[in-house]
Amino acid sequence: MGRTIIVGDIHGCYAELRELLAKVALRPDDLLISVGDLVDRGPSSGEVVGLFRERPNSVVVMGNHERKHVRGIFSYAQEITRLQLGDRYAETVDWMRTLPYYFENEQVRVVHAAMVSGVPLAGQNPSVLCGSTSGERELAALFPHGHWHDHYTDAQPVVFGHHVTGREPLVRDGRVFGLDTGACHGWNLTALSLPDFTIHAVAAHADHWSVVRRQWQLPVLQGRPWRDLTWSQLDELVIRFSTADPASVEWLVAVRDWAAELRSSLPTLVTAAQRVASDSTVDDLRRHPAAPVLFQARNGRLDAAAIARRCGTPRATTDLAAALGLALPGLPD
Repeated sequence: MGRTIIVGDIHGCYAELRELLAKVALRPDDLLISVGDLVDRGPSSGEVVGLFRERPNSVVVMGNHERKHVRGIFSYAQEITRLQLGDRYAETVDWMRTLPYYFENEQVRVVHAAMVSGVPLAGQNPSVLCGSTSGERELAALFPHGHWHDHYTDAQPVVFGHHVTGREPLVRDGRVFGLDTGACHGWNLTALSLPDFTIHAVAAHADHWSVVRRQWQLPVLQGRPWRDLTWSQLDELVIRFSTADPASVEWLVAVRDWAAELRSSLPTLVTAAQRVASDSTVDDLRRHPAAPVLFQARNGRLDAAAIARRCGTPRATTDLAAALGLALPGLPD
């Protein structure tokens, strides 16, 4: 009969995962379980997902990071993973939607983040199980003077991740096992083997999140919807990242200059609209893609303030310019 091998939060640390599975001498008849958070922060989220999807006899529990992708809740880590996965991203998220919030057999319970003792897993709040923000708030209200696992009284052992326990796992009373030992932060990747309840671990090769955060800063910035931001939003974002790495700062300076050039073109757009309006018939104006602006110009109501209201984003500005036959610069590469 095969063993059950439960792995803590991997977070894209594929090299360490392969090393750990070699250390435990994973066999085809072993059940391999992830406590969730396969993705984000590390260098190889796609490879980690691929290993679990392609290996028979494997289970992945829904982590809060998978749930963020499923629900379209993006912070910096999720933006990086989306870029890392590229064309595979949408299909990978569809797979994430199928993940269970817990695993249970006669030997063990596995959840990503937490559970409430005395309540069957099927009756638990999924937000608590996966460690979402609302689940964390619920736990804090239930256990204001300690962690949920301090109050775990069920006989069935429970294994979880989510909260980094340090370089070593949390092991209590042979029933509580916290396996997130900070692999993506340069600490360890840890697994628990059953039925012998043996801990296995390998050291991380680097502080991956620190490296990945720097490596992907410029691509993430370039992927932001700059054309659809309001001018104030654009200015705020440029200022927020003004202390980024040199390559990102250089690109942001180019974005700032591009935005300034677009805004400086607004008087030219007024002049162009007035010219087109004066040279066109009413029927021509009705068919024109910039008809509302042209009728304002025809009626003498188009001025700098009016054009600024219509051109509240870079896209609106360049679209109007194109409709009037003017070419404005595009977003820097």
